[in-house]
Amino acid sequence: MQFGIFTVGDVTPDPTNGTTPSERDRIKAMVALALKAEEVGLDVFATGEHHNPPFVPSSPTTMLGYIAARTERLLLSTATTLITTNDPVKIAEDYAMLQHLADGRVDLMMGRGNTGPVYPWFGQDIRNGIALAIENYALLRQLWREDVVDWKGRFRTPLQSFTSTPRPLDGVPPFVWHGSIRSPEIAEQAAFYGDGFFANHIFWPKEHTQRMIGLYRERYAHYGHGSAEQAIVGLGGQVFMRKNSQDAVREFRPYFDNAPVYGHGPSLEDFTRETPLTVGSPQQVIDRTLGFRDYVGDYQRQLFLIDHAGLPLKTALEQLDLLGEEVVPVLRKEFAKNRPADVPDAPTHESLVAAAAAATAGEAPVTA
Repeated sequence: MQFGIFTVGDVTPDPTNGTTPSERDRIKAMVALALKAEEVGLDVFATGEHHNPPFVPSSPTTMLGYIAARTERLLLSTATTLITTNDPVKIAEDYAMLQHLADGRVDLMMGRGNTGPVYPWFGQDIRNGIALAIENYALLRQLWREDVVDWKGRFRTPLQSFTSTPRPLDGVPPFVWHGSIRSPEIAEQAAFYGDGFFANHIFWPKEHTQRMIGLYRERYAHYGHGSAEQAIVGLGGQVFMRKNSQDAVREFRPYFDNAPVYGHGPSLEDFTRETPLTVGSPQQVIDRTLGFRDYVGDYQRQLFLIDHAGLPLKTALEQLDLLGEEVVPVLRKEFAKNRPADVPDAPTHESLVAAAAAATAGEAPVTA
């Protein structure tokens, strides 16, 4: 399994002292978290994409390219790449460029985003959200897999004899996860192509996540990519830890109560009971996270949100220390126990290159 963190890049006042970081400070803090993630032994850093306040990561490839130059092992990803409002040609070229700069340490997560006004800002209609996601991604795949593309669709001008540059590194595009909180159409899309499906797993009860991943697994097998158990699944999660669980609850409560999206809503106790949010000791995080496998099966990637709602950088870095020293080593060991041999590892550039070579030699089909 791969373990890592993702950030949404919100600029939120610290409710305990009223201070608000500048946009520069928040951007620099995201970079610091990525560097710390590699230092403590995590596998993945993922950034969201937003084009509205209070968020700052409007250009994920710029940030990830900078982080690539300062890291050696960390896999760089997105927590959302807006497949609906970005031009597929620009996505194809930007992420292929990043792939070359990062020596293949790149994948990305497609998503529709959750901010309605972004659609008209980029010349689109939110009522076409699902249709845009389907058509744009089909074009993106074609751009990455065919050297010369002729294409005509509903939402953009046609392409004639077009070649996106640079071409994907080693002839293999970055692996794609399709991220969704609530849309079964996106689970279906991921299954159709044999791509990964990432359930955000933050705001909804476990039963909802179980249904979404169950649908994806069923349809993955239906399309002939492998058994349902071999589907490529990722989960989000949200944690806040202190050595003592009472200290964690006391310290996190003001941030929870004033958080974007769910602040001034359900109580911390209700939210931790009804969703996967875990506030407590490292052992409580371990126990709760291991329990995810009970309702989604063996999966490939676990990402944690640790830095939103105005939490200071110092506190987020302390969370990373706890993840790297006390939580993730145990999770790696426990998740490996009784893992069926036919459940695939998380995809990497190296594994995709090897699969492509095997397919060319006639040994096995490539579904990624």
